[in-house]
Amino acid sequence: MTPPQEDPPPPIREDDRDTAVRRLQEAYAEGHISHGEMDERLDQALVAKTHGELVRALTSLPAENAGTTSTIAAASGRIKRRGAWRVPRFLKVESAFGKVYLDLSQADFEHPAVDIELRLEYGRAKITVPRDAVVDIGDLETVWKDARYEPPRHPRPGGPRIRITGAMGFGRLKIRHARR
Repeated sequence: MTPPQEDPPPPIREDDRDTAVRRLQEAYAEGHISHGEMDERLDQALVAKTHGELVRALTSLPAENAGTTSTIAAASGRIKRRGAWRVPRFLKVESAFGKVYLDLSQADFEHPAVDIELRLEYGRAKITVPRDAVVDIGDLETVWKDARYEPPRHPRPGGPRIRITGAMGFGRLKIRHARR
């Protein structure tokens, strides 16, 4: 009598792998793992063939806080946030037609790293960040005009890390650091 054959484990979906990579990058940005450890774990996640191998790459990371994502959306018109407002860990901004203005200079950052995902078809966006913020726009896709951002000449340490991703259709993103 032959033993019953076990079904092979289901393949890893790309969404699962992308989620693992994002969690590792967040853990690094928040200071939970070192740069070398992030590189090592990213390698594990990218070559993982089973869910068990993928889970091992995420071992000892803090649990995800699902309640820190917010979405601001408008079909047309203006999206505006300024003054003292609480910035979530993940902020998604969606607008088909209209202008977006986010002033983060007086905002309350609950997390040392913030991801802002822009989904703008037409219209422009202007984001004012704190003087000591570190801004990354490397993963932002622009169709018509490039984003305008000039990092400060003498950056101050200790500020929030702001990563801006997403896609901009026909409009421009302008980022500036607050003067005071």
